[in-house]
Amino acid sequence: MSLSQIQDNLKHLRLNRIHERLETALEEASKNNLSYSDFLDQLLSQEVASKQEKYISVRTSLAKFPYVKTLENFDFAFQPSIDRKKIKDLAECRFIANGENVILLGPPGVGKTHLAVALGVKAVTEGYRTYFTQAMPLIASLTKAYAENRIEERLKFYCQPKLLIIDEIGYIPIDRHGAHLFFQLVSRRYEKGALILTSNRSFSQWNEIFGDPVIATAILDRILHHSTTINIKGNSYRLREKVKAGLIREPEAEQN
Repeated sequence: MSLSQIQDNLKHLRLNRIHERLETALEEASKNNLSYSDFLDQLLSQEVASKQEKYISVRTSLAKFPYVKTLENFDFAFQPSIDRKKIKDLAECRFIANGENVILLGPPGVGKTHLAVALGVKAVTEGYRTYFTQAMPLIASLTKAYAENRIEERLKFYCQPKLLIIDEIGYIPIDRHGAHLFFQLVSRRYEKGALILTSNRSFSQWNEIFGDPVIATAILDRILHHSTTINIKGNSYRLREKVKAGLIREPEAEQN
């Protein structure tokens, strides 16, 4: 069989990485005196790595992250209140397999979204279908679907990902109807699909977010049953960057 026939077969089988590297790989194998098995193993390993890279790229795009961040570029030294070991444990993604939740609490700018995205990216690399949304677009989407008699379809959409990340809960109050729809989503995913939630409000203030203590309690009851809460008490990264750029003065230390 000629090299061109092999290339045609590789193209037909969609072994694109091998197709691209075959001639170079043959030269390297001859130069390094590789055995047939080592040569084949090398080619197949490269093909698998290439397909995995493309799979992760597609899944990352479908997850709708606002940006791609990793735990490796998170500045833990700037946020000493965070238990790094706990975050590392969460990055193992066992909480996703078990249908558990992660709640990241803290003031604006302390890295909640970065951590949520980084855990989401890790979930994608581990093969878990993931989706990111902010709280208010989520509520708007559910409310619109309800008005158009498509609420079941929309709830199913948000229940499909094994990990659903809901960012910025509490920045804007949610009306009573929206709170009921959010409760339906949380109930559908309860013990079936994992959640990562970020909020600038403590749990005691969630009745203000949802406008009804009963609904807030019901939501928290399901979210917190199987969950890990990370409280971040540090300073804002964004303020730090503005101070570095000379745009604002460094906040003065509080006086006792």
